[in-house]
Amino acid sequence: MTVVHPISRAWITTGGTGAQNYDEFADDAEITEIIAANPHSALAIEMPHRAPESLGRSFTDALPDAAARLAAEQARGGYAVAEQVVVLYRISAPGEPTGYGLWAMVDTDQISTAADEPGLVIRNEDVFIAKVRERVALADTLRTLLSPVLLLQTGRGEELHAALAAAAATAGEPAATDTDQSGRTHSIWVIPAGPVQDELTALAGGGELVVADGNHRSLAAQTGNLPRFLAVVTTPESVFIQPYNRLVAELPVGDFLPALRAAGAQVEELPRPAAVPAKGSIELYAGGRSYAVVLPPSAGGTAVDNLDHALVERVLLRDVLGLDPGDKRISYVGGDYSADWLRGEVDAGRAELAVLIAPVTVDDFVAVNLARQKLPRKSTWFTPKARAGLVLAELG
Repeated sequence: MTVVHPISRAWITTGGTGAQNYDEFADDAEITEIIAANPHSALAIEMPHRAPESLGRSFTDALPDAAARLAAEQARGGYAVAEQVVVLYRISAPGEPTGYGLWAMVDTDQISTAADEPGLVIRNEDVFIAKVRERVALADTLRTLLSPVLLLQTGRGEELHAALAAAAATAGEPAATDTDQSGRTHSIWVIPAGPVQDELTALAGGGELVVADGNHRSLAAQTGNLPRFLAVVTTPESVFIQPYNRLVAELPVGDFLPALRAAGAQVEELPRPAAVPAKGSIELYAGGRSYAVVLPPSAGGTAVDNLDHALVERVLLRDVLGLDPGDKRISYVGGDYSADWLRGEVDAGRAELAVLIAPVTVDDFVAVNLARQKLPRKSTWFTPKARAGLVLAELG
């Protein structure tokens, strides 16, 4: 039996509802701007407290608005109902490899977070529990899932990629298309029960599935006791990893460089603006000055303990600055935002420190997951990301 299943009752976009996932933003004001420009965006439902008319209210207080907006979108024909379907997914852009995926439901009891915990779905990052609670509350209110977990099929990825590409080539016109903020075209085709659906679900569930994006959403499915969660199963050929950097809005200490050196770090001022470095070092930007920093590894630590993102969390943020990873002064900024943008935030006074970190390599990512270890929070920014609001799954 495969762990990947059709969506019992799906709501398929008829256009205009696609959105970035709720956690892709460095600044919440961007969410408000997107909703203002497109009230039909799924962001208005996923982040109801960020809608222009709801600003100042808490997430919990705005949940009734989320339910009302979803009902209104369904009533106006923004979504069409389909039953017992999977959805073929293609992401394309000039000059980029074409990515493929399959929207489906995946068994929650297959999630594994440790070597001694059985299951084919590997979750690999620590999470912020407050974000998990929000996702649980949203699912309880809506009885519908809007944003998928992105799963990487590691066992039969090449076969799945070929099968998805072949299916898309013969599927005719898409049921809907959507263009994202980067100019990529997201196309979907509804696949009803039958041989094609059976083949694709078997391949999608035919090996270990690594959570590439959606660690909070997958844990929310467990916490909320959902038997299955909404996912897009994709292939290694369809994605790549970009940097995942940090901004610190307010520094708890003034001149932190002496403390950084005292902690064993090598610090060198750069004659150029800070940029994303090579693996094994980080670069900092503060007060108009740039620094290259090699953080001290943990003697006897695991490969995960000594990843750049782990060293930043442990040495720079905790030991030197005294900040917990969940501190509101820290922003986790994905690879869609450039080094120029990060430095600009510091120059504009909206942050005091930019921390630029090399992307986790695919080899490191695979090694960590095969060992059933966890990556530091917010350390892998997979691109392209599955678009929210294209396929919804109603919870029975």
